Amino acid sequence: MERQAFVRQMNVSGQDYHILDIMKLEEDGIANISRLPFSIRILVENLLRKLDGHVVKEQDLLNVANWQKTYDAPVEIPHHPARVLMQDFTGVPAVVDLAAMRDAVKALGGDPRKVNPLIPVELVVDHSVQIDYYGTCDALRKNVAREYERNGERYALLKWAQKSFDNFRVVPPNSGICHQVNLEHLGRVVITETQDGQTFAYPDSLVGTDSHTTMINGVGVMGWGVGGIEAEAVMLGQPYFMSIPEVIGVRMTGALRPGVTATDLVLTVTQMLREYKVVEKFVEFFGPGMKQLSIPDRATIANMSPEYGATMGFFPVDEKTVDYLRLTDRAAQAEVVEACAKALGLFYTGTETPEYTDVLEIDLATVVPSLAGPARPQDRIVLSDLENHFDNLLRCGHERNTDIENISQFLDESGCVTSREPYCEPSGRRRFTINMNGKEVSVGDGSIVIASITSCTNTSNPFVLLGAALLAKNAVERGLSVPAHVKTSLAPGSRVVKDYLEDAGLMPWLEALGFHLAGFGCTTCIGNSGPLHPQIEQLIRDHDLTVASVLSGNRNFEARIHQSIKGNFLASPMLVVAFALAGRIDVNLVRRPLGLDPNGEPVYLEEIWPKNAEIEALVKAHVRPSFYQTEYARIFDGDEFWQELAVAESTTFAWDEASTYIRNPPYFEGFTPELGKPADIKNARPLLLLGDSVTTDHISPAGAIPAQYPAGRYLTGKGIREGDFNSYGSRRGNHEVMMRGTFGNIRIKNKLAGGKEGSFTRKFPEDEEMFIYEASEKYRADGTPLVVMGGREYGTGSSRDWAAKGSNLLGVRAVIAESYERIHRSNLVGMGVLPLQFKAGEGWESLGLDGSETLTITGLADMAPRKTLNVRAVRTDGTEMNFEVISRLNTDIDVAYFEHGGILPYVLRKLLKD
Repeated sequence: MERQAFVRQMNVSGQDYHILDIMKLEEDGIANISRLPFSIRILVENLLRKLDGHVVKEQDLLNVANWQKTYDAPVEIPHHPARVLMQDFTGVPAVVDLAAMRDAVKALGGDPRKVNPLIPVELVVDHSVQIDYYGTCDALRKNVAREYERNGERYALLKWAQKSFDNFRVVPPNSGICHQVNLEHLGRVVITETQDGQTFAYPDSLVGTDSHTTMINGVGVMGWGVGGIEAEAVMLGQPYFMSIPEVIGVRMTGALRPGVTATDLVLTVTQMLREYKVVEKFVEFFGPGMKQLSIPDRATIANMSPEYGATMGFFPVDEKTVDYLRLTDRAAQAEVVEACAKALGLFYTGTETPEYTDVLEIDLATVVPSLAGPARPQDRIVLSDLENHFDNLLRCGHERNTDIENISQFLDESGCVTSREPYCEPSGRRRFTINMNGKEVSVGDGSIVIASITSCTNTSNPFVLLGAALLAKNAVERGLSVPAHVKTSLAPGSRVVKDYLEDAGLMPWLEALGFHLAGFGCTTCIGNSGPLHPQIEQLIRDHDLTVASVLSGNRNFEARIHQSIKGNFLASPMLVVAFALAGRIDVNLVRRPLGLDPNGEPVYLEEIWPKNAEIEALVKAHVRPSFYQTEYARIFDGDEFWQELAVAESTTFAWDEASTYIRNPPYFEGFTPELGKPADIKNARPLLLLGDSVTTDHISPAGAIPAQYPAGRYLTGKGIREGDFNSYGSRRGNHEVMMRGTFGNIRIKNKLAGGKEGSFTRKFPEDEEMFIYEASEKYRADGTPLVVMGGREYGTGSSRDWAAKGSNLLGVRAVIAESYERIHRSNLVGMGVLPLQFKAGEGWESLGLDGSETLTITGLADMAPRKTLNVRAVRTDGTEMNFEVISRLNTDIDVAYFEHGGILPYVLRKLLKD
């Protein structure tokens, strides 16, 4: 089979383009392309275009072109993403790794310039701005200035990379969130490039170092999150090896009811798909209901693919995709996209009938107003049930809500409330009065202390943002205000948001409620919510209050939003404003009023909730292509802070030994070009025994660094004041901080330490409690390898490579869990840590393990995909037991990466060989 035989020429607006025509595979009787899901068709085109008989073989192409609904065993293919997207929290350590790799190549006598991106890499600095200042017109300027004070070293590294590496562009701080910038500007949908004098057009595809890279699936672009180490391999020319996925179709019917938002829909979808279990699967949306959804609505659903566990949440290209490209100042690109998508069989008309592994149904008309919380995005709560749910939270701690009632019982046919209840304070709540800035303020259990309109999920969506502003206007006109104890902020994902809010004349109404612009970045959703008022912090600490945050984000894991806040709830921007007005989370806003106006009259949510037609008219009138043109014409320029950063060009990076932000990592210490076989793991000690749903935030927190924890002590020892610690996320270029912070979440519960909250374990054989980092150092001195044991869904959450890097640096050789999330399993493999899975129905608890045992894992020398290995556990009394585990090295390339000690040594040996 010759690639050239499938090249076809087409003309779009007078320009000739060449495509690799996958439909010719069907014409030639090779494969029935028309039966394939649209996402699989993109994989077919990718393999056909890269077919060379060496890296991509004919059998690889045939395997994916003849996609099966299910596979008895994984079938691996090499996928070549067209580009890589990064953000700064994951991008900085990736650049550090590449700089260290250049040093290693140079030390071994090679050319360090060989370490260079071979495909386009775009890094958007969006994760570092914190909300130190809020509620004033100069909050944005002050927060950006503080951001540069904290992160100047990191940003200088990124400017060095931009100067020193080819194919590497940086979108500076204060520009927006990477996924929204990708959706509105960087995403091509169809890429055009010149090869040997001919212009080729092919589907856009990418991998990103953030799990929410999937947001771009909303415009039919294949992309998902990977760990930084996997992204580095792709940057350096390696294919992304993946198993051919199952594809779950979600057929959408009906339309959203008035008053129901895309946020309510995505929380419903997240709950449904997480229960169905779509981990490591593609999800593809289709049906007449899909046609009712705007591109921002689709992007909202695609964004939260990691929350429901899928690799992708894919929406194929259709007429709305083309219209969206025109709206966002990409009219010429829209013509190419429409023509090429139709020619390649990638344009969804609604009449196609692809085959899927399974098909789920969702009627959009059944979706009701919802939130999710207090600690997991999939734990949806119907708005009307929130009051009862919070009662359960107070009584029992974080419990999942399983008895969701339908809000429709409170509404009539027009969506109006059928019964109301008077304004009243909740009974049985502890309330305390404090003095804030000279005012008496009442705070207690259930009080909201953070209300933030932020994150990529919703701030791509003009409907909900203009809706939130309208709701603010209506509230102010009714005399409502936000209580002083609520820290409010507006942090859009794009500078265009400011343009259309101001053009519509609505920004002053948001500001009247304290929702002033605080930053263009992730802020609260990534844990950069900034400090609470000291009096509130003290009150929470003294009385162990259960207070809450409400944010329009996608993540609410324990201790992520703010370490003092136990209840964190995801909601639409409109509901964020509503709950900020209420000032408390323990209220049924369907029946009870938001508050009282100056005359003592109750004001109900339905009275100030804007009508859909009113919002749609504002979107049509004020969201303009000219705004996108203006903002994105200068997106790479940066502000005055960025332009003032002076950086010298050099082939290798000049490491500063005094730096507490950027350090040369130890990954290549003792590296040799020769490859040895991995040895069995003998007499290892368990470092942690963990339960279900341990997230990458538990393993490698992103937020504040506690002064009393090992990372804080390290920084104090370097002369850094606690106020200048910054966050774990910002310190990811320093392995000394990050390895001390691994398993450093203050809410993690290690059963080996009796389930005590915090970064503690017991060191054996002394049976002494200490910090996890300190125990690992003592085990290292003893020459003892370490093992971590967990339950189901180990590694849920962000594509945080430091969760694997930190495990590696602590001396963890293997993790044994009941199941894994896709990205973290891959990250473990990429760092040479062996992911193992208990046999079905077994776990460390059911096997009677208590963590005092020594463990020996045999069979590593002749590793194969999904090999069954034996574990011998020897108890303190000398008795022993044996059990089997399954290697989650799923494919041959996983085995190769593991045998090399990880992806980076694998790539380095390949570079040296070449």
